[in-house]
Amino acid sequence: MDNLAQLLKESWTLVEEQRDKLAGYFYARMFLSDPTLRALFPIQMDGQRDRLLEAIVTAVQTIDDPENFDEYLRALGRDHRKYHVKPEHYDTMGAALLDALRQATGDQWSVEYDQAWRDAYRAIAERMQAGAAADENPPFWHAEVIGHERRGSDIAVLTCRPLTGPLPYRAGQYVSVEVPLHLPRMWRTYSIANAPREDHTLEFHVRSVGAGWVSSALVRRVRVGDLLRLAAPMGSMVLDPHSERDLLCVAGGVGLAPIKALAEELARTNRTRWMHVFAGATTRDELYGLAELYELAANHPWLSIIPACSADPGFVGEQGEISEVFARYGPWTTHDCYVSGSAALVRAALRTLAADDVPPENIRYDAFGDL
Repeated sequence: MDNLAQLLKESWTLVEEQRDKLAGYFYARMFLSDPTLRALFPIQMDGQRDRLLEAIVTAVQTIDDPENFDEYLRALGRDHRKYHVKPEHYDTMGAALLDALRQATGDQWSVEYDQAWRDAYRAIAERMQAGAAADENPPFWHAEVIGHERRGSDIAVLTCRPLTGPLPYRAGQYVSVEVPLHLPRMWRTYSIANAPREDHTLEFHVRSVGAGWVSSALVRRVRVGDLLRLAAPMGSMVLDPHSERDLLCVAGGVGLAPIKALAEELARTNRTRWMHVFAGATTRDELYGLAELYELAANHPWLSIIPACSADPGFVGEQGEISEVFARYGPWTTHDCYVSGSAALVRAALRTLAADDVPPENIRYDAFGDL
């Protein structure tokens, strides 16, 4: 396995800088081999290419960690049922992937690399199909929007109720969301912002960023009464039920959503653990979701909220980048650490935690973007 992981990572460096080219080859080859597959994908493919490459990179990076490799791919297989992927499609996708890698690398591709990717893809496909086959839940849930609250120009808080039975998940996880009325077959992932509730409702915090098709639709076009589709929950940024360590939670922007869910979950059972939440933003107007956490903290003294702004001199509170702010409150070596936000925020936070000698196994994170 070590040699396989080395060959995969080594060969990936040959295509890492030309991901768009690789994705273009892959989809062209796949749709040429089986034109019926095109109907499973959205008309606009840019975001879909990002999802493919993210999955490939994650699989390659975790193949030498059997437990995480298996867990990630089984969850990915469950999630991909929303695309109506069938077992026979995996052979077509595997052939297209190998052909794309060969095309993108040219003479630099070797027989050893080819065999390594064949072996790796076989392992990937087996685990994804096993995850899909073992899940007795539907491939996705229809959910009605029952609340839509704008918080600023580019953020909305949506509340949804599944119509086809409860969606089972753990606080801190995320789901893929589709807006079939406006963007059929286009899915994007969003963290669930609440712990499981008795009424089964789900809350999402969405920021419309740049050319984000789905996020813009969720913030600006979706209305109460509209239907969404929600796929199977994914993600391992959940509470460790066996841990007695205090918690450090670092959030940026709408990365506050899973942190809020974790705080709600902990409030149901906690008696001994302290939870320190650091919420970062550029200006005070972007600190959109603290009221609910302050209300929770008022009833639970073990919960502390420390907001910070990086470019708002008039803000009465901590000033600076959130990774610098929480470092001043350390050390955090004995804490379970949770980080959620943009890729830049997560990278900075992970560097700070590494410098603080926090054991990697005590760190869990979700990044909105490519790390």
